[in-house]
Amino acid sequence: MAAVDSFSLLYREIGRSCNYYLEALALVGALYTARKCVSLSCDFYNLLRLHFIPRLVSRADLVNQYGRWAVVTGCTSGIGKAYAEELARRGVNIILIGRSAEKLEAVAKHIAETYKTETAIIVADFSKGREIYPAIKEVLRGKEIGILVNNIGVFYDYPDYFTNVSENLLWETINVNIGVATIMVHIVLPGMVERKKGAIVNVSSSCCCHPTPQLSAYSASKAYLDHFSRSLHYEYASKGIFIQSLIPHFIYTNRTKFSSTLSKQSWLVPSAEVYAHHAVSTLGLSKRTTGYWLHSLQLARTSTDWTWWSTTAWRTTEKNPLQLM
Repeated sequence: MAAVDSFSLLYREIGRSCNYYLEALALVGALYTARKCVSLSCDFYNLLRLHFIPRLVSRADLVNQYGRWAVVTGCTSGIGKAYAEELARRGVNIILIGRSAEKLEAVAKHIAETYKTETAIIVADFSKGREIYPAIKEVLRGKEIGILVNNIGVFYDYPDYFTNVSENLLWETINVNIGVATIMVHIVLPGMVERKKGAIVNVSSSCCCHPTPQLSAYSASKAYLDHFSRSLHYEYASKGIFIQSLIPHFIYTNRTKFSSTLSKQSWLVPSAEVYAHHAVSTLGLSKRTTGYWLHSLQLARTSTDWTWWSTTAWRTTEKNPLQLM
């Protein structure tokens, strides 16, 4: 009888102790759920604020907000060309920088005739290094540069192991993907600071957010642009300068036509024109953005390294390369 009473007492004590733990776990669960709900609500609000509300209200006056001229590098095709056209559509004069005089002149003529804005071109091969920048400085001298878009970039011919990438390509990746943006910012930023207004857009890539095997040097160079942009924004936001890290996901351009997975436009793989229309609307609103609402959802979904690689590990060969922006 004593044993039964002891067991009953022990059982009640254990049950009482478990109730305490269950109540504590329920409180932790409630707090976690509340935190997630708040986080999701904030993400949803930011999605609306960046990608939908700006399209419902009148367009910002970019000329008055930043300045009369925009400089765009890597602008003869793809994102750079589409971004330059979108800025011109909003009344901004465009200075195009690239290495092909023929292509630059064609794009400049198209923009001038279509959007009735002024255009200028600078022929420069950024792979040449420091020798090209004095000429660029001279052409830009005296112009009210309100917006700089650093879009120029070098990509692998196809993804490969790091030791198989040529030394020449590695130097070009470092020199162009990192060096050009750094020096171009150094050229135009003093004038912006003097006028106390201006915007700089450094086009990075969503692969900067996660390790990207077989694109190691490329993704690392894009990570530099991302960190460089965010650091500069904290340095110069108080001086009236807006600096944005633009991190697009897959976009339908000449680069992606070689991939069977990305060879067709879709909501997830927009054209450069659709992407630029969305991305320009985020200027002045977010210092770090994918520029496109579905890309933001994709980036949120690929929040871990293994998920990221599982979504980008397409079957790639020299004839069917994976192309990232």
